[in-house]
Amino acid sequence: MVDKNKIKKNWNEIKTNDTWQIFRIMSEFVEGFETMSKLGPAVTIFGSARAKPGSKHYEIAVQIAKRLAEEGYGIITGGGPGIMEAANKGAQEGNTDSIGLNIDLPFEQEANPYIDPDKLIDFRYFFVRKVMFIKYAQAFVVMPGGFGTLDELFEALTLIQTKKIDKFPVILFDSQFWQGLLDWLKEVVMEKYGYISPEDMDIIYVTDDVEEVVKIINEFYEKYKLRPNF
Repeated sequence: MVDKNKIKKNWNEIKTNDTWQIFRIMSEFVEGFETMSKLGPAVTIFGSARAKPGSKHYEIAVQIAKRLAEEGYGIITGGGPGIMEAANKGAQEGNTDSIGLNIDLPFEQEANPYIDPDKLIDFRYFFVRKVMFIKYAQAFVVMPGGFGTLDELFEALTLIQTKKIDKFPVILFDSQFWQGLLDWLKEVVMEKYGYISPEDMDIIYVTDDVEEVVKIINEFYEKYKLRPNF
C-alpha cells in the first residue's frame, strides 16, 4: 500500500530544492548575457552532433560559417561535435567570433577545439541555452539533424509566429532532407487541419546553395536593423 505521508514528505523536500535552483538558473543567465552582449551580430548554426569530418553536411557547414564570417557575422553553435564543430571551424577560418554554448549531458559532451576560449559558455539547463541562441542570433541556419535540431528549429518558429521575438531568417539547408517535414506541415498541419496559417510557412527559407544562405541573410538586413531579438 502506498504511504501517502511519505510521498508528501518527499514532494515537499523536492519543492524546497527547487527554490534554491533559481540561483543556479540566474547565474547561467547572467554569465550568458554578459558574454554575448559584448559581441557583434552573429548567426546561429544548428545540426547533428553525429556528422563526421569529411561528410557532406560537415564540410558544407564549414563553408557556410566561413562565408558568413567573411560577411562580418560571428558564428554561434551548441559547442559540441559534428555540425557544431564544423561551424566553429569555419568561423575560425573566416577570422570571426567563434562562440560555443555547450551543454552538460550525461554522456559528457565536450566542447570542440574551434571555439574562442573566451567565448565558450557551459550550461546545465537547455532552456537557458536556447535563450542565448535566439536572443543574439540574426539568423538560424539549420543543417540536417535529429531531435535537438528540431527542438531548436521549432522553438524559433514558435517565437516568431507568436511575435514574442522579431522575425529573422530561418534557413533550412538541404531541401531533400527537409522536404518530408515541409510537405507534412503544408499538407497535413496547414491544409488538412488548419493548425497553422499560410503566412507561418513564409517564415522558413529552404536552399541547397551556400551563397544563397549568405544572400538571404544580407538581403533581409538591407530592410531590417541588426539587433538582439528581445
